[in-house]
Amino acid sequence: MPTPIDGPKVAAKSGVAKQLVVFLHGYGADGNDLIEIGRQWRNFLPDADFVSPHAPERCSMSPGGRQWFPLTMRDPEERWKGVVSARPTLDAFIDQELAKRGLDERSLALVGFSQGTMMALHAGLRRSVAPRAILGYSGVLVTGPETAGEARVAQNPPPAIMLVHGEEDDLIPAQALFLSSNLLGEMGLPAQWHLSPGLGHGIDNVGLVHGALFLAQSFGVPVEFGPRAAG
Repeated sequence: MPTPIDGPKVAAKSGVAKQLVVFLHGYGADGNDLIEIGRQWRNFLPDADFVSPHAPERCSMSPGGRQWFPLTMRDPEERWKGVVSARPTLDAFIDQELAKRGLDERSLALVGFSQGTMMALHAGLRRSVAPRAILGYSGVLVTGPETAGEARVAQNPPPAIMLVHGEEDDLIPAQALFLSSNLLGEMGLPAQWHLSPGLGHGIDNVGLVHGALFLAQSFGVPVEFGPRAAG
């Protein structure tokens, strides 16, 4: 049975949730690490509830943090085994949060950072109905042997996908963005991407704006810039 997870939430600015944005934090952090982004994005997505669950496991390398799965970088199959094992817990959480709000899968967006991006791409591409959007910061598409029950389903329509990465990332090099984008393209899943000059393993303001606009566009939410003209 999947381990129950939960975390901080930010309610829709409008008071009625029509979309659900799920943040998936990185290795050694917890749900509090990304929920502030939800507060910043409320003006872009006024009808969205934002939730940021704590990953199910305590992080061995950061006792105060959490992990979706162990990450030592020594085992080349480690990431694949990790996303496969953590997926049922994430899926159960998503199902629960959608049901609470009476929302369907096309009202869902997954936003990951680092290890959270690995989870967002892996789980999001394997749900029976695709989320509306997947936004991944500083991560990579995890590949491995597609064993029984783990093959990606043919989602129609597929999710909109955007990848954002720091040009100077020394933890997950920027090459991961191009590798992931190419692999997604080979799967018939075109991805938008943005490379942030001078940025390391993190998210900058430009990346946040790109992400917010991408989600708003994916959900069909109009975004206005500057004051309205009179008349």
